[in-house]
Parts: sequence; structure tokens; C-alpha cells
Amino acid sequence: MRETGAGETGQEEVSATPPATPQGAALALDNVVNLRDLGGLATRDGRRVRAGKLFRSGNPAFASVADLARLRALRLDMVIDFRSSGEKSPRERAFGEAFRWIATPVLEGSMSMAELMPRMRGGSPAQMEAFMLEVYGDFPRKYQAAFGGFLKAAEAGGNLLYHCTAGKDRTGFATLLLLAGLGVGEHAIMANYLESNHWNRDFNAQMSARAAEGGVDPEVMRPLLEVKAAYLEASLHAIGRDHGGMEAYLGGVLGVDVQRLRQAYLAA
Repeated sequence: MRETGAGETGQEEVSATPPATPQGAALALDNVVNLRDLGGLATRDGRRVRAGKLFRSGNPAFASVADLARLRALRLDMVIDFRSSGEKSPRERAFGEAFRWIATPVLEGSMSMAELMPRMRGGSPAQMEAFMLEVYGDFPRKYQAAFGGFLKAAEAGGNLLYHCTAGKDRTGFATLLLLAGLGVGEHAIMANYLESNHWNRDFNAQMSARAAEGGVDPEVMRPLLEVKAAYLEASLHAIGRDHGGMEAYLGGVLGVDVQRLRQAYLAA
């Protein structure tokens, strides 16, 4: 990670259907989408994640003045950014001056609009979904240093916000690892993951409209904007196939001390 300045999670059957009412503790900001507190999520042994400690979101870099005040009130010790350099803008400087902002790039170049627009213009919905399944299958294999570094940073127990652009894919996989390490069951992890479709509804509509203006069929872009249970299941399948399960992956591959995580972030 660098500062920018600018066994198993259980054998539960994972449901592909999100809860009718979102369960996450969402924080409404002007210019930051999909901001949620992981506090309150229950572990399999009946404990709960502490509130006010772990936050996930879309890109916070264009936070309004009011947003910045709300974010400062969270007393964040660190903000971890999974975006690549091509997804960033010089206009993000104010946020970088306000917080300790750590660049931890994942999918370097793959999620830039320069890369995605030609792929979408010439693609089909099925091809875009296949692309996303491949991305999620690659997360546990290609980006161990980035996600391992994220979890080692979390072991320090500080107040942590982590994000990508929409707070759903890279952030979603990071949340899978973090919550699995904390002992949250797969049903709750999947429900939290799928809530991005609710919290990003307006953002997705705006992105779809922009893409249409650029000659992209909104149906082709839809698999890139939405989250699906099959995407996260692709990551889980890769972890099980290549490493024998989540427990072995977290401890043996990423070197995570789950007991430290639990001591820092779980309430009795």
C-alpha cells in the first residue's frame, strides 16, 4: 500500500436474493455513494461488529464541504483506495489533504473508461457478465498483496474507510474477506454485498445514461453496474478450489491474524 496524499466461512447455502429491506447502516452524503457502516452485522457465534469502526463506500474524493465534515466526524484513521491511477482526477486533492489516504490499486487499468468503453461498444450483456465473473475469479489470485495489505492494515484496529469507484466490486471482495475474518456468515456477507444494487440505484442510472450518450447499449453496461450473487460466488469458488477454503486463504495465503481482527472490531 502507498499513501497518495491526493476454516471456511461456513458451509451455508448462499442465497442470491437480497433482503427486502437493506440491512446495512447507510450514511447519506451529498456526493459519496454507497457509504455504509459494517457495525451491527452478526457473527456466527452471536457477537456483532462494532459500530463506527469499519466503513465501505464508493469514491469519496468529490465529497462536498458538508460531506467532509460528516466524514471527519467519523474520526477516520485511514482511507484505503482500491482504484487505479487511471480512475483518479487532479480535482481530488482536497480529500487527500483532509485524510490519510492510502493507494492500494486493484485492477490497474482494467476499470478505466478508456479500457471499458471499446469493450462495451463491441460487446454483449453475456460477454460483460463473463468479464465480471473472470474479474471476481481473479481477485483472490492476482491481488493477494493488495487485499492482504488491506487486512493487515485493519489488524491495527483503527477507524477505517475503504472504497473503489462505486464501492461494489473491489470493495465488495474486500468486505467478503474482512467479514469472513470477523466470523460473519456467508448469508449475511452476501446480503451486505447485494445491497449495493439498492444504494447505487441513482448512481447506476446516471452512469447508464452517460454510457448511452457515448454509444453504449445500457443493457450491455448493466452487468458492470450491478452486483450479482454469481460474481461473489466466483471468488468463493476460486478460494475453495485453489486454497481449500476461506480460513486457509486468510491465514495461510494472506497472513491475516483473525484473532487480532476480532479483538479490534467485535463487541462482546
